[in-house]
This record gives sequence, structure tokens and C-alpha cells, in this order.
Amino acid sequence: MKTVSLESAVAMIPDGASVMIGGFMGVGTPECLMDELARQGKRDLTVIANDSATPGCGIGKLIDAGVVGRLVASHIGLNPQTQKKMIEGEIAVELVPQGTLIERIRAAGCGLGGVLTPTGVGTTVEEGKTRLDVDGRDYLLETALAADFALVQAMMSDYQGNLVYALTARNFNPVIAMAAKTVIANVEHIVPVGVIAPDHVVTPAVLVDYLIAHR
Repeated sequence: MKTVSLESAVAMIPDGASVMIGGFMGVGTPECLMDELARQGKRDLTVIANDSATPGCGIGKLIDAGVVGRLVASHIGLNPQTQKKMIEGEIAVELVPQGTLIERIRAAGCGLGGVLTPTGVGTTVEEGKTRLDVDGRDYLLETALAADFALVQAMMSDYQGNLVYALTARNFNPVIAMAAKTVIANVEHIVPVGVIAPDHVVTPAVLVDYLIAHR
């Protein structure tokens, strides 16, 4: 694990990369990374996240700035900008049921090829997918979902990169940290090794590649 500046961390993300971002309507989203992605003018990113938040908040900042070329999310209902850009063809949007989305990500993190779910059987969600019968019940095969980068927000880290989250701000952050090639974590507090008890660690340091060093 290395400690890097915000600017250097975002500079590592090339145009066209796939990026998982933690958060639920902006809660648990690394806002400083959103700001810097917009400032550096990144383009054509595939963003994988629960939602696109709202205009001017969280991932909504990336939508506003034209950073996102494709969005894989469970809903966009609270961001009219995302809806507008989807309708106008500026952003490709893949809507995935929330439970299915997180399980696809979890599968990638665990080295699985995918998961079986009854969600979407007999609906438009089924189009182009494999249906399997297991003990007389139909399931869809949903393939694993990985990314080039995961951007996570944590409450605390030690100097090795072990992460602890704050209440519901934890949400999808631990799962996406398992499913990306490179994990960049923004934390509110960096403490000496030993301050965080081993059984309080949620994301172990072995999964974290970079910590953001704030001035």
C-alpha cells in the first residue's frame, strides 16, 4: 500500500477505464475523488455503482461534468441529469436490480464466474441471458462484474491500509474493494498500526493499493 496525493491517484485512472464507486445516494462516496475526476477532465469512464446520486452530489458530479460514458447501476431515479443524458444518447445506462448488482460484484471479488438468481425471470431483464432450471425453479445466470479501479470511502485507516467504515456509509465500499484491480481509498483519519483492533478491520490492507494523503 502506498500513500499518494489526490491528484496523483486520479491521474492513474485513464480515460475509458471501468471504475467502481462506493456510496448510496452520495453517502459513503469519496467526494474528493469525484471532484478531482471532474477537474482533471476524465472522459468515457464506465462507472459501476448503486446509483448516480443527485446533481452536484457524489457520482452526480461526474454526470454533470461529462465524465461518464457508461453507467451500470440499480437506479437513476433521483438524478434527472442522468435520465436526460441517457435519453439523449450521451450516456449508456445498464440498470441492474440492486441485489443482483452487488452479488455480481461480490462474485468477482470471490473469484466466481457469476451467480444464479430468480430476479428478472420472465421480464425484460432476462433478455440475452441464460436461464437454468435448478430443482424445478428457474434462475438467470448473472455473470461476475469486476473493474479496473475501485474508489472507496472509509472513516479510518492505519498506516498499513486496514480500513474501518462509519455506520451506513459502509454500504457497498467493502464489496467493491474486493472486485477491482486497483483500490484507492479516501479516509477521514489515518492512525498508527495497532489503534484499530484486528476484529474491527472490515477491509484488510492487502486489498488496498493506495491511500489518499490530504494536505
